[in-house]
Amino acid sequence: MTRRRTRRKAKTALRVLTLARDVKIRLLQLLALYAPGAMSVRVWLHRGRGVSIGSDVFIGTSAIIETSHPELVFIGNRVTIGIRSTIIAHHGGTPAKRNEPGPRFSVRIEADAFIGPGVIVLPGVTIGRGGVVAAGSVVTASVPPLTVVQGNPARPVARAGVPLGIKTPLEDFYRQLRPIR
Repeated sequence: MTRRRTRRKAKTALRVLTLARDVKIRLLQLLALYAPGAMSVRVWLHRGRGVSIGSDVFIGTSAIIETSHPELVFIGNRVTIGIRSTIIAHHGGTPAKRNEPGPRFSVRIEADAFIGPGVIVLPGVTIGRGGVVAAGSVVTASVPPLTVVQGNPARPVARAGVPLGIKTPLEDFYRQLRPIR
């Protein structure tokens, strides 16, 4: 009887800890939706939730980054995430599987990537270094480095010569853009 009671108490304690973690993650997500400071406060709040975020990252208003398992999302340096973008890293309670050594991330957004407004990124996707996702696109497959994708599902439409960053002049980006035929 004592062993059974001990197990029951341990399960109850674990449920309470899990609930507390989930509440913390959801509250920080809620604050991050509309908090000022796209390159400071929002980034700090998402890091507090467990998202792996590099430096000089811009997160737009109302961006939703994996509400249940934020630890499955990796965001590299100098990434821009547009307003109302959504990043989903798991489906049906199970994170997407990746055959990579080291930390397990379902969604990887590598350095200098640009995610336009209203983009949806689905589980198991890598957006390569300098990749550009056009507004309103749904990313269902990985995006190669320095490639511009658009649509639902997102398809490659151009190769970029330079990443589209906050400090990149738009003229330089456009000048080095090459369509994919």
